[in-house]
Formats: sequence, structure tokens, C-alpha cells
Amino acid sequence: MHPTEPTSEQKLQAALIRGGGSAVLTGLWALRRHGLRHCPEPDDVHILVSDEREITSTGFVLVERTTRLPSPIPRGGIPVAPAYRAALDATRRIRDFDTVQAILAEAVQRKRCTAEQLDRELRLGSQRGSAIPRRALQAILCGAESVAEADAWQIWKLAGLPPAEWNVQVFDEHGTFVAKPDAWCDDVAFAWEIDSRKWHSEWEDYSNTLDRNARYAAAGIAFLQTLPIRLRTRPDDVIAELRAAYAAAKQRPRPPVSRHP
Repeated sequence: MHPTEPTSEQKLQAALIRGGGSAVLTGLWALRRHGLRHCPEPDDVHILVSDEREITSTGFVLVERTTRLPSPIPRGGIPVAPAYRAALDATRRIRDFDTVQAILAEAVQRKRCTAEQLDRELRLGSQRGSAIPRRALQAILCGAESVAEADAWQIWKLAGLPPAEWNVQVFDEHGTFVAKPDAWCDDVAFAWEIDSRKWHSEWEDYSNTLDRNARYAAAGIAFLQTLPIRLRTRPDDVIAELRAAYAAAKQRPRPPVSRHP
């Protein structure tokens, strides 16, 4: 009714009108409503409708008929699919592995859903386009909370070291919190941190990193810092460094630190 392009909100409303009263917003637009920040720019408005409905896609509206219509969560007056369903409905249509992994990792890291919910939805939902999300979810199920940590998980496996735990809290002998390393090898009290470049230029992040490293040293914890870019550009060097750091940690007496206060 206006001589201009419809706004995003108008597109969402129009799509839901086409879908009818039980339609649910899903995909990238739904993830935006859940507060996720690192998603591709949404294009089509993806909605879910009951499999019994005879409604087809048209224009910017992508209609998916499903036998598993989720109970919607209201977000700003819009009925939105749960984050785990929206994330997988989105990533089943994305072919870039890093983008898929970033979406799933952010959904878990920002506590919009759990890795277990994503895994269950992958098993129960449509298998069309599920290969990349399934591969991306493997590291997240082991505790990785970002693309860099997922890369680190792959590197750790290639290094052939004993299994590590991911993002667990570590305490000193007095029960005082030390850190939450990206990877932790409890048998030798070895921590691996994947540190972004930003801490070099932002004083607060840099200061926090120095404080963390000081706590590691005071507790007798062996640790290694690695920049995310080296996980992909110099993986063999990182593997060699990991093996050497682990071997050094194994040679000294294990300090009295634990994963429980």
C-alpha cells in the first residue's frame, strides 16, 4: 500500500499472515529475534506451518511444511521457533562450514539453547542439508564455545594427546578460582588458551589476560597460548608446540589444583 520497499518488520508480518494463525518464524530472522549477533544477513522470511496446510512459498516468503511444528516463543509480538530449531533450520540451508559452526556455537555460548538440544533436533528433524551442521556440532558437544575453539578441538585430536576437557573451571589448592581454560588436561595440569589478537590493543582484555597468566603461574599450572589464526595457517607448528608443552608439563610434579573448589 506504500510506494516504498517494505520494512523488515512488515515483511515478517506479511509472511506470518500468509502462513496463517499457527505459522512460526524460524531460520535467520528468528535467530535475530533470539539476540544472536553473528549470523549472515537474512533474506527470505522462513516460516513453519503444519504439514496439513496447503501453503506454498512466494516472493520473499519461504514456507516449510512440517509434521513437527514447534511451540512458538513470543519475541516482540512475533511467534518465533525455539533457538535450537531456528539455528538448524537456518544452517541446513547454508553451505559454508565456518558460518554454520559460528551460528551453532553462538547459540550455545549465549545460552539460547544447549548442544544437547541441537543434537536431539538434528536426529529428529529433517535430514536434508544436515551433514554440515552435524559435523560442526561435534566439537560443540565436546565443550567448544566458538569457531576458534572448534578448530582447536580438531588440532588437539591431530596432536594425539590424551583427551582434554573444554571450558572447565580450575581451582588452586585453597579452592580459589584460577581460570576457565579453553582446553584442560587434568592428568598433568596443563591449560591451553586460544587468545584473540584483540587483547593486544584493548587494555582491559590485555590486563585480564596478564592477570590470568599470573594466576596460572602462581598455581604452578603449565599453559600455552595460541592465536586463532595459527590453528589454520600453521597447524603443524601448533601441534608440535602442544606436544612439547604437554611433555614439559608431564615431567614436573603435578601441582595441587583441581576442577572443584
